[in-house]
Amino acid sequence: MEMRQTKKHIVVGWSIFLQALLAVPSFAQSHVASANGDRDKPNIVIIMADDLDSKQLSCYGGQNIQTPHIDRLAREGLKFNNLIASEAMCVPTRASLFTGLYPARHGAYQNHKPVYSGLKSIAHYLQDLGYRVGLSGKDHVTRPQKTFPFQIVPGFQKDCVAKTDDYFLDSIARFVDNDDPYCLFVMSINPHAPWTLGDPSEFDTQKLVLPAHWVDTQRTRDHFTKYLAEVRRLDDQVGDVLKLLEEMGQLESTIVIFLGEQGAQFPGAKWTLYDSGQHSSMLIRWGSAIAPARQTDAIVQYEDITPTLIDMAGGTPIKGLDGRSFLPVIKGQRKSFRKFAFGIHNNFPEGPAYPIRSIRNERYKLILNLNSDSSYYIKYLMKPNDPNLAFSSWLEKAETDPQARFLSQRIAKRPATEFYDVQNDPYELKNLASDSRKQKTIKEMESALLSWMKGQGDAGMAMDVPFKRN
Repeated sequence: MEMRQTKKHIVVGWSIFLQALLAVPSFAQSHVASANGDRDKPNIVIIMADDLDSKQLSCYGGQNIQTPHIDRLAREGLKFNNLIASEAMCVPTRASLFTGLYPARHGAYQNHKPVYSGLKSIAHYLQDLGYRVGLSGKDHVTRPQKTFPFQIVPGFQKDCVAKTDDYFLDSIARFVDNDDPYCLFVMSINPHAPWTLGDPSEFDTQKLVLPAHWVDTQRTRDHFTKYLAEVRRLDDQVGDVLKLLEEMGQLESTIVIFLGEQGAQFPGAKWTLYDSGQHSSMLIRWGSAIAPARQTDAIVQYEDITPTLIDMAGGTPIKGLDGRSFLPVIKGQRKSFRKFAFGIHNNFPEGPAYPIRSIRNERYKLILNLNSDSSYYIKYLMKPNDPNLAFSSWLEKAETDPQARFLSQRIAKRPATEFYDVQNDPYELKNLASDSRKQKTIKEMESALLSWMKGQGDAGMAMDVPFKRN
Protein backbone atom coordinates (compact mmCIF):
# COMPACT_ATOMS: atom_id res chain seq x y z
CA MET A 1 0.00 0.00 0.00
CA GLU A 2 1.54 3.28 -1.10
CA MET A 3 0.44 6.24 1.03
CA ARG A 4 3.28 8.76 0.59
CA GLN A 5 2.45 12.42 1.12
CA THR A 6 4.43 14.70 -1.18
CA LYS A 7 2.27 17.85 -1.26
CA LYS A 8 4.17 20.92 0.03
CA HIS A 9 1.27 22.51 1.91
CA ILE A 10 0.29 19.17 3.37
CA VAL A 11 14.92 37.96 42.73
CA VAL A 12 18.31 36.77 44.34
CA GLY A 13 16.45 37.17 47.63
CA TRP A 14 14.04 34.58 46.60
CA SER A 15 16.92 32.23 45.85
CA ILE A 16 18.44 32.48 49.34
CA PHE A 17 15.03 32.01 50.94
CA LEU A 18 14.05 29.09 48.78
CA GLN A 19 17.37 27.25 48.99
CA ALA A 20 17.08 27.35 52.79
CA LEU A 21 13.46 26.27 52.68
CA LEU A 22 13.47 23.55 50.09
CA ALA A 23 14.87 20.06 49.96
CA VAL A 24 14.71 17.77 46.92
CA PRO A 25 12.08 15.15 47.72
CA SER A 26 12.66 11.50 47.07
CA PHE A 27 10.13 9.68 44.96
CA ALA A 28 9.60 6.40 43.23
CA GLN A 29 7.67 5.21 40.24
CA SER A 30 6.09 1.79 40.34
CA HIS A 31 4.98 -0.55 37.61
CA VAL A 32 1.36 -0.56 36.58
CA ALA A 33 -1.03 -3.46 36.95
CA SER A 34 -4.23 -4.03 35.06
CA ALA A 35 -7.39 -3.41 37.04
CA ASN A 36 -9.31 -5.74 34.75
CA GLY A 37 -7.22 -7.89 32.46
CA ASP A 38 -10.29 -9.18 30.63
CA ARG A 39 -11.70 -5.86 29.49
CA ASP A 40 -11.20 -4.72 25.93
CA LYS A 41 -8.37 -2.24 25.68
CA PRO A 42 -8.93 0.72 23.36
CA ASN A 43 -6.36 1.68 20.79
CA ILE A 44 -4.97 5.19 21.33
CA VAL A 45 -3.52 7.69 18.86
CA ILE A 46 -2.05 10.95 20.20
CA ILE A 47 -1.25 13.63 17.63
CA MET A 48 0.90 16.44 18.98
CA ALA A 49 1.73 19.82 17.47
CA ASP A 50 5.00 21.68 17.95
CA ASP A 51 4.89 25.31 19.20
CA LEU A 52 1.21 25.80 18.39
CA ASP A 53 -0.61 29.00 19.29
CA SER A 54 -3.83 27.15 20.06
CA LYS A 55 -5.86 30.36 19.84
CA GLN A 56 -5.31 30.20 16.07
CA LEU A 57 -7.33 26.99 15.71
CA SER A 58 -10.78 27.83 14.44
CA CYS A 59 -12.39 25.51 17.01
CA TYR A 60 -10.71 27.67 19.70
CA GLY A 61 -11.98 30.90 18.14
CA GLY A 62 -9.16 31.59 15.69
CA GLN A 63 -9.99 34.10 12.97
CA ASN A 64 -7.02 33.75 10.62
CA ILE A 65 -7.33 30.16 9.44
CA GLN A 66 -9.93 27.41 9.24
CA THR A 67 -8.61 24.10 10.60
CA PRO A 68 -11.32 21.64 9.52
CA HIS A 69 -9.60 18.39 10.45
CA ILE A 70 -8.66 19.51 13.97
CA ASP A 71 -12.11 21.10 14.27
CA ARG A 72 -13.62 17.72 13.44
CA LEU A 73 -12.16 16.30 16.66
CA ALA A 74 -13.81 19.13 18.60
CA ARG A 75 -17.09 18.63 16.76
CA GLU A 76 -17.11 14.88 17.34
CA GLY A 77 -15.55 14.81 20.80
CA LEU A 78 -14.50 16.76 23.89
CA LYS A 79 -12.65 20.08 23.86
CA PHE A 80 -10.52 21.08 26.85
CA ASN A 81 -10.36 24.85 27.35
CA ASN A 82 -7.76 24.83 30.13
CA LEU A 83 -4.91 22.45 29.35
CA ILE A 84 -1.85 24.16 30.85
CA ALA A 85 1.78 23.35 30.11
CA SER A 86 3.88 23.61 33.26
CA GLU A 87 6.83 24.88 31.22
CA ALA A 88 6.42 26.55 27.85
CA MET A 89 9.21 24.83 25.95
CA CYS A 90 9.39 21.58 24.05
CA VAL A 91 11.65 19.26 26.05
CA PRO A 92 10.10 19.93 29.49
CA THR A 93 6.54 19.70 28.14
CA ARG A 94 7.12 16.40 26.38
CA ALA A 95 9.03 14.93 29.32
CA SER A 96 6.06 15.86 31.54
CA LEU A 97 3.66 14.30 29.04
CA PHE A 98 5.59 11.02 28.98
CA THR A 99 6.52 10.69 32.69
CA GLY A 100 3.58 12.25 34.57
CA LEU A 101 6.07 14.33 36.58
CA TYR A 102 6.57 18.08 36.86
CA PRO A 103 9.85 19.39 35.38
CA ALA A 104 11.72 19.80 38.69
CA ARG A 105 11.11 16.11 39.38
CA HIS A 106 11.75 14.60 35.96
CA GLY A 107 14.91 16.68 35.61
CA ALA A 108 14.39 18.27 32.19
CA TYR A 109 13.53 21.65 33.73
CA GLN A 110 15.66 23.50 31.17
CA ASN A 111 15.36 23.15 27.44
CA HIS A 112 17.48 20.29 26.09
CA LYS A 113 18.36 19.15 29.61
CA PRO A 114 18.08 15.36 29.98
CA VAL A 115 15.70 13.70 32.41
CA TYR A 116 17.02 12.04 35.55
CA SER A 117 18.21 8.47 35.15
CA GLY A 118 16.06 5.61 36.37
CA LEU A 119 12.69 7.10 35.48
CA LYS A 120 9.85 5.23 33.85
CA SER A 121 7.53 6.59 31.19
CA ILE A 122 4.21 5.93 29.51
CA ALA A 123 5.97 3.41 27.27
CA HIS A 124 6.71 1.21 30.32
CA TYR A 125 3.29 1.61 31.86
CA LEU A 126 1.30 0.74 28.76
CA GLN A 127 3.65 -2.08 27.77
CA ASP A 128 2.95 -3.58 31.20
CA LEU A 129 -0.72 -3.54 30.17
CA GLY A 130 -0.09 -5.40 26.93
CA TYR A 131 0.20 -2.40 24.60
CA ARG A 132 2.60 -1.80 21.77
CA VAL A 133 3.74 1.80 22.26
CA GLY A 134 5.03 3.58 19.19
CA LEU A 135 6.22 7.04 18.25
CA SER A 136 6.54 8.66 14.86
CA GLY A 137 8.06 12.07 14.22
CA LYS A 138 9.82 14.43 16.63
CA ASP A 139 11.67 12.19 19.06
CA HIS A 140 14.35 14.33 20.76
CA VAL A 141 12.78 13.65 24.18
CA THR A 142 13.00 9.87 23.84
CA ARG A 143 16.52 9.47 25.23
CA PRO A 144 17.75 7.54 27.03
CA GLN A 145 15.90 4.63 25.46
CA LYS A 146 15.84 2.88 28.82
CA THR A 147 13.53 5.63 30.06
CA PHE A 148 11.59 6.00 26.81
CA PRO A 149 11.42 2.55 25.17
CA PHE A 150 9.11 3.56 22.34
CA GLN A 151 8.96 1.57 19.15
CA ILE A 152 10.09 4.19 16.63
CA VAL A 153 7.73 4.18 13.65
CA PRO A 154 9.03 5.83 10.47
CA GLY A 155 6.86 8.28 8.60
CA PHE A 156 7.00 11.74 10.15
CA GLN A 157 9.98 14.12 10.25
CA LYS A 158 12.09 13.81 13.43
CA ASP A 159 14.03 17.09 13.18
CA CYS A 160 11.92 20.01 14.39
CA VAL A 161 14.07 22.58 12.56
CA ALA A 162 14.05 20.73 9.24
CA LYS A 163 13.12 22.84 6.23
CA THR A 164 11.16 19.99 4.61
CA ASP A 165 8.52 17.74 6.03
CA ASP A 166 7.41 15.16 3.47
CA TYR A 167 5.81 12.31 5.35
CA PHE A 168 4.32 8.90 4.65
CA LEU A 169 1.78 6.69 6.39
CA ASP A 170 2.85 3.22 5.22
CA SER A 171 4.72 2.35 8.43
CA ILE A 172 1.94 3.76 10.56
CA ALA A 173 -0.60 1.63 8.70
CA ARG A 174 1.51 -1.46 9.38
CA PHE A 175 1.88 -0.52 13.07
CA VAL A 176 -1.86 -0.14 13.66
CA ASP A 177 -2.78 -3.22 11.58
CA ASN A 178 -2.35 -5.66 14.45
CA ASP A 179 -4.61 -7.52 16.86
CA ASP A 180 -2.69 -6.31 19.93
CA PRO A 181 -3.77 -2.98 21.44
CA TYR A 182 -1.54 -0.06 20.60
CA CYS A 183 -0.77 3.49 21.62
CA LEU A 184 0.83 5.59 18.91
CA PHE A 185 2.27 9.09 19.36
CA VAL A 186 2.33 11.04 16.10
CA MET A 187 4.61 13.99 16.82
CA SER A 188 4.44 16.66 14.12
CA ILE A 189 7.17 19.30 13.78
CA ASN A 190 4.59 21.91 12.74
CA PRO A 191 4.40 24.83 13.29
CA HIS A 192 7.92 24.97 14.80
CA ALA A 193 10.30 27.53 13.25
CA PRO A 194 11.92 28.02 10.68
CA TRP A 195 8.45 28.18 9.01
CA THR A 196 9.50 26.99 5.58
CA LEU A 197 6.58 24.67 4.93
CA GLY A 198 3.21 25.25 3.33
CA ASP A 199 1.98 28.20 1.29
CA PRO A 200 2.06 31.61 3.04
CA SER A 201 0.35 33.22 0.05
CA GLU A 202 -2.91 31.69 1.32
CA PHE A 203 -2.98 34.51 3.86
CA ASP A 204 -3.35 38.26 3.25
CA THR A 205 -0.99 40.02 5.64
CA GLN A 206 -3.26 43.06 5.90
CA LYS A 207 -6.28 41.00 6.94
CA LEU A 208 -4.58 39.07 9.72
CA VAL A 209 -5.90 39.51 13.26
CA LEU A 210 -2.79 39.77 15.45
CA PRO A 211 -2.66 38.69 19.11
CA ALA A 212 -3.25 41.67 21.37
CA HIS A 213 0.22 41.45 22.98
CA TRP A 214 2.04 41.83 19.66
CA VAL A 215 3.35 45.04 18.11
CA ASP A 216 1.80 45.46 14.69
CA THR A 217 4.61 45.69 12.13
CA GLN A 218 4.85 44.48 8.57
CA ARG A 219 7.68 42.09 9.46
CA THR A 220 5.51 40.56 12.17
CA ARG A 221 2.66 40.11 9.73
CA ASP A 222 4.96 38.55 7.14
CA HIS A 223 6.29 36.07 9.69
CA PHE A 224 2.76 35.29 10.82
CA THR A 225 1.72 34.19 7.33
CA LYS A 226 4.60 31.70 7.29
CA TYR A 227 3.59 30.45 10.73
CA LEU A 228 -0.02 30.00 9.69
CA ALA A 229 1.08 28.09 6.59
CA GLU A 230 2.61 25.50 8.93
CA VAL A 231 -0.60 25.42 10.99
CA ARG A 232 -2.30 24.49 7.72
CA ARG A 233 0.30 21.74 7.21
CA LEU A 234 -0.43 20.48 10.74
CA ASP A 235 -4.15 20.37 10.06
CA ASP A 236 -3.58 18.43 6.84
CA GLN A 237 -1.52 15.88 8.78
CA VAL A 238 -4.30 15.42 11.33
CA GLY A 239 -6.72 14.88 8.47
CA ASP A 240 -4.49 12.27 6.85
CA VAL A 241 -4.16 10.28 10.10
CA LEU A 242 -7.93 10.37 10.64
CA LYS A 243 -8.50 9.26 7.05
CA LEU A 244 -6.10 6.33 7.53
CA LEU A 245 -7.91 5.18 10.67
CA GLU A 246 -11.23 5.43 8.84
CA GLU A 247 -10.01 3.47 5.84
CA MET A 248 -8.70 0.74 8.15
CA GLY A 249 -12.01 0.59 10.03
CA GLN A 250 -10.41 1.66 13.30
CA LEU A 251 -11.58 5.22 13.91
CA GLU A 252 -14.64 4.41 15.99
CA SER A 253 -12.73 1.99 18.23
CA THR A 254 -9.72 4.27 18.71
CA ILE A 255 -9.23 7.11 21.18
CA VAL A 256 -7.81 10.02 19.20
CA ILE A 257 -6.21 12.84 21.19
CA PHE A 258 -4.88 16.08 19.76
CA LEU A 259 -2.40 18.15 21.80
CA GLY A 260 -1.16 21.66 21.04
CA GLU A 261 2.09 21.50 23.11
CA GLN A 262 3.00 25.10 24.09
CA GLY A 263 2.84 28.51 22.46
CA ALA A 264 4.49 29.91 19.37
CA GLN A 265 8.06 31.14 18.90
CA PHE A 266 7.02 34.77 19.00
CA PRO A 267 7.87 37.26 21.79
CA GLY A 268 5.83 36.80 24.97
CA ALA A 269 4.71 33.24 24.25
CA LYS A 270 7.07 30.25 24.15
CA TRP A 271 9.77 30.52 26.86
CA THR A 272 7.47 32.53 29.14
CA LEU A 273 4.81 31.79 31.74
CA TYR A 274 2.23 34.01 30.14
CA ASP A 275 -0.87 32.21 28.92
CA SER A 276 0.28 32.70 25.33
CA GLY A 277 3.06 30.26 26.23
CA GLN A 278 1.43 27.94 28.76
CA HIS A 279 -2.15 27.72 27.58
CA SER A 280 -2.56 24.74 25.28
CA SER A 281 -5.24 22.75 23.51
CA MET A 282 -6.55 19.20 23.87
CA LEU A 283 -9.29 17.47 21.91
CA ILE A 284 -10.40 13.90 22.58
CA ARG A 285 -12.52 11.81 20.23
CA TRP A 286 -13.61 8.42 21.58
CA GLY A 287 -16.39 7.09 19.36
CA SER A 288 -19.67 6.65 21.21
CA ALA A 289 -17.95 6.95 24.61
CA ILE A 290 -17.90 10.75 24.30
CA ALA A 291 -20.94 12.72 23.22
CA PRO A 292 -20.15 15.08 20.35
CA ALA A 293 -19.33 18.78 20.69
CA ARG A 294 -18.73 18.70 24.44
CA GLN A 295 -16.29 21.07 26.14
CA THR A 296 -14.91 21.51 29.63
CA ASP A 297 -13.25 24.33 31.55
CA ALA A 298 -11.61 21.88 33.99
CA ILE A 299 -7.94 22.73 34.59
CA VAL A 300 -5.61 19.91 33.62
CA GLN A 301 -1.86 19.79 32.98
CA TYR A 302 0.35 17.70 30.73
CA GLU A 303 1.48 15.75 33.79
CA ASP A 304 -2.09 14.37 34.04
CA ILE A 305 -2.11 12.75 30.62
CA THR A 306 0.02 9.68 31.39
CA PRO A 307 -2.14 8.75 34.43
CA THR A 308 -5.24 9.23 32.28
CA LEU A 309 -3.93 7.00 29.50
CA ILE A 310 -3.18 4.31 32.09
CA ASP A 311 -6.71 4.66 33.42
CA MET A 312 -8.19 4.44 29.92
CA ALA A 313 -6.19 1.26 29.35
CA GLY A 314 -7.54 -0.39 32.50
CA GLY A 315 -4.48 0.12 34.72
CA THR A 316 -4.27 1.18 38.34
CA PRO A 317 -2.78 4.51 39.49
CA ILE A 318 1.01 4.82 39.64
CA LYS A 319 2.46 5.83 42.98
CA GLY A 320 4.79 8.80 42.99
CA LEU A 321 3.47 10.68 39.97
CA ASP A 322 2.52 14.36 40.06
CA GLY A 323 -0.33 13.89 37.61
CA ARG A 324 -3.58 12.06 38.13
CA SER A 325 -6.28 10.73 35.88
CA PHE A 326 -8.92 13.11 34.58
CA LEU A 327 -10.99 10.26 33.11
CA PRO A 328 -13.96 11.33 35.29
CA VAL A 329 -13.91 14.66 33.44
CA ILE A 330 -13.90 12.85 30.11
CA LYS A 331 -16.85 10.72 31.21
CA GLY A 332 -18.78 13.79 32.33
CA GLN A 333 -18.70 12.75 36.00
CA ARG A 334 -16.78 15.85 37.10
CA LYS A 335 -16.85 19.46 35.93
CA SER A 336 -13.69 20.59 37.70
CA PHE A 337 -10.34 18.90 38.26
CA ARG A 338 -7.33 20.90 39.46
CA LYS A 339 -7.73 23.93 41.75
CA PHE A 340 -4.45 25.35 40.41
CA ALA A 341 -2.10 24.87 37.51
CA PHE A 342 1.57 25.56 38.19
CA GLY A 343 4.36 26.87 35.99
CA ILE A 344 8.14 26.84 36.02
CA HIS A 345 10.56 28.58 33.65
CA ASN A 346 14.35 28.45 33.66
CA ASN A 347 15.87 30.60 30.95
CA PHE A 348 19.31 29.09 30.47
CA PRO A 349 20.48 28.05 27.81
CA GLU A 350 18.05 30.09 25.68
CA GLY A 351 19.34 33.27 27.38
CA PRO A 352 20.78 34.49 30.70
CA ALA A 353 19.31 33.19 33.94
CA TYR A 354 15.78 34.45 34.42
CA PRO A 355 13.75 31.98 36.50
CA ILE A 356 9.99 32.49 36.66
CA ARG A 357 7.28 30.63 38.58
CA SER A 358 3.50 30.84 38.16
CA ILE A 359 0.18 29.64 39.53
CA ARG A 360 -3.25 30.08 37.98
CA ASN A 361 -6.86 29.07 38.47
CA GLU A 362 -9.82 29.65 36.20
CA ARG A 363 -9.81 33.40 36.93
CA TYR A 364 -6.39 34.63 38.05
CA LYS A 365 -2.70 34.09 37.40
CA LEU A 366 0.20 35.01 39.70
CA ILE A 367 3.71 35.22 38.22
CA LEU A 368 6.89 35.59 40.29
CA ASN A 369 9.97 36.79 38.42
CA LEU A 370 12.82 35.61 40.65
CA ASN A 371 15.49 37.72 38.95
CA SER A 372 13.50 40.82 38.06
CA ASP A 373 16.49 43.17 38.55
CA SER A 374 17.85 41.72 35.30
CA SER A 375 16.40 41.82 31.80
CA TYR A 376 14.61 38.89 30.24
CA TYR A 377 16.22 37.87 26.96
CA ILE A 378 15.81 34.97 24.51
CA LYS A 379 18.63 34.60 21.98
CA TYR A 380 16.35 33.26 19.23
CA LEU A 381 13.88 36.13 19.43
CA MET A 382 15.34 39.30 20.89
CA LYS A 383 18.61 40.24 19.20
CA PRO A 384 18.46 44.02 18.63
CA ASN A 385 18.79 45.23 15.04
CA ASP A 386 18.44 41.71 13.60
CA PRO A 387 16.46 42.27 10.37
CA ASN A 388 15.21 38.67 10.49
CA LEU A 389 13.43 39.04 13.83
CA ALA A 390 9.98 40.45 14.48
CA PHE A 391 11.11 41.82 17.86
CA SER A 392 13.65 44.18 16.23
CA SER A 393 10.80 45.75 14.29
CA TRP A 394 8.93 46.08 17.58
CA LEU A 395 11.84 48.00 19.07
CA GLU A 396 12.05 50.26 16.01
CA LYS A 397 8.38 51.14 16.29
CA ALA A 398 8.71 51.59 20.06
CA GLU A 399 11.00 54.60 19.48
CA THR A 400 8.00 56.68 18.41
CA ASP A 401 4.92 54.65 19.43
CA PRO A 402 3.99 54.52 23.19
CA GLN A 403 1.88 51.34 22.83
CA ALA A 404 4.69 49.58 20.98
CA ARG A 405 7.07 50.72 23.74
CA PHE A 406 4.78 49.26 26.41
CA LEU A 407 4.39 45.95 24.58
CA SER A 408 8.13 45.63 23.99
CA GLN A 409 9.18 46.61 27.52
CA ARG A 410 6.57 44.27 28.94
CA ILE A 411 8.60 41.39 27.50
CA ALA A 412 12.12 42.52 28.50
CA LYS A 413 11.59 44.47 31.75
CA ARG A 414 9.38 42.77 34.31
CA PRO A 415 8.43 43.47 37.94
CA ALA A 416 9.02 40.92 40.68
CA THR A 417 5.29 40.17 40.88
CA GLU A 418 2.65 40.08 38.16
CA PHE A 419 -1.02 39.31 38.76
CA TYR A 420 -3.64 39.06 36.05
CA ASP A 421 -7.34 38.47 35.61
CA VAL A 422 -6.98 35.97 32.77
CA GLN A 423 -10.71 35.82 32.13
CA ASN A 424 -11.05 39.52 31.42
CA ASP A 425 -7.47 40.12 30.32
CA PRO A 426 -6.43 36.94 28.44
CA TYR A 427 -3.26 38.50 27.02
CA GLU A 428 -2.15 39.66 30.49
CA LEU A 429 -1.64 43.32 29.67
CA LYS A 430 -2.93 44.88 32.92
CA ASN A 431 -0.86 43.96 35.98
CA LEU A 432 -3.06 44.00 39.10
CA ALA A 433 -0.27 43.16 41.59
CA SER A 434 -0.66 46.52 43.39
CA ASP A 435 -4.49 46.45 43.42
CA SER A 436 -5.53 46.60 47.09
CA ARG A 437 -8.66 44.57 46.33
CA LYS A 438 -6.57 41.64 45.10
CA GLN A 439 -4.04 41.34 47.95
CA LYS A 440 -5.84 38.53 49.80
CA THR A 441 -6.07 36.44 46.64
CA ILE A 442 -2.44 37.19 45.76
CA LYS A 443 -1.23 36.08 49.21
CA GLU A 444 -3.28 32.87 49.06
CA MET A 445 -1.99 31.98 45.62
CA GLU A 446 1.59 32.90 46.55
CA SER A 447 1.40 30.60 49.57
CA ALA A 448 0.10 27.75 47.40
CA LEU A 449 2.85 28.35 44.84
CA LEU A 450 5.63 28.34 47.47
CA SER A 451 4.19 25.16 48.96
CA TRP A 452 4.21 23.52 45.53
CA MET A 453 7.82 24.61 44.97
CA LYS A 454 8.83 23.12 48.31
CA GLY A 455 7.18 19.84 47.45
CA GLN A 456 8.91 19.77 44.10
CA GLY A 457 12.37 20.51 45.50
CA ASP A 458 12.38 23.64 43.37
CA ALA A 459 15.31 25.84 44.50
CA GLY A 460 14.39 28.81 42.33
CA MET A 461 17.43 30.78 41.12
CA ALA A 462 19.74 27.85 41.84
CA MET A 463 18.06 25.83 39.09
CA ASP A 464 18.71 28.30 36.27
CA VAL A 465 22.38 27.48 35.75
CA PRO A 466 24.52 25.78 33.07
CA PHE A 467 24.18 22.02 32.83
CA LYS A 468 25.96 19.18 31.09
CA ARG A 469 24.24 17.78 28.04
CA ASN A 470 24.37 14.10 27.18
